[in-house]
Amino acid sequence: MAEIHRAEVEASYRRIQEELCAALEEIDGVATFGEDVWERPEGGGGATRILAGEGHLEKAAVNFSAVHGPTPPRLSEQLASRAAEFYATGVSIIVHPRNPHAPTFHANLRYFETDAGDSWFGGGADLTPYYLYEEDARHFHQVMKAVCDAHEVADYAAWKQACDRYFYLPHRGEARGVGGLFFDHLTEPLPEVWAFQVELGARLVDAYLPILRRRIDIPYGDAETRWQEIRRGRYAEFNLVWDRGTRFGL
Repeated sequence: MAEIHRAEVEASYRRIQEELCAALEEIDGVATFGEDVWERPEGGGGATRILAGEGHLEKAAVNFSAVHGPTPPRLSEQLASRAAEFYATGVSIIVHPRNPHAPTFHANLRYFETDAGDSWFGGGADLTPYYLYEEDARHFHQVMKAVCDAHEVADYAAWKQACDRYFYLPHRGEARGVGGLFFDHLTEPLPEVWAFQVELGARLVDAYLPILRRRIDIPYGDAETRWQEIRRGRYAEFNLVWDRGTRFGL
């Protein structure tokens, strides 16, 4: 993908950020997203948006970044590349509803390139319920499959399996949730891969918000909240012990 397309990819990720923030604010009904616009000294920056209040969403983050600069030694080692410069842009989403009957949602879309000529897309989306409703899991996966089926470069079955493998806690023998999609290093043909990512980003609202609307007003008490806290502990365990991004940053 030529360098001129960076701006288009960034614009698509910013659009996803705007659309999701607007949709989540509407469903929360009380709070709005605060924004922290930041700059990276080595090059680039981003916009961190966080919603936290007393509405239907306990906390949500929809973050955009586009960074570039000299390739850190550890990144070069991870990529097995001698590239001197890198560029990366992406949007990441995490939503924690207040109601234990409403599932947590996570998604990430990203694009990466180096001055050595390497470039690829990665990302995924997954759902983590505290109380399992089969119709919710079915709906989420149906949307994911429909997006994949519309693009020859996408492989729903393989990426669903990759998601199940990745979001797994070996020390617990437990899956983190009901899965979704997980893909990385999608390289050829890049225009088609990007088209898939654009549609996936646009359909995240369709995949998650109908579930959220069905569950946010279900009555619950202390016992349900306690169970939610226990399951969130599992979520934290995964992020601290197994998440690639966390481990890379340590």
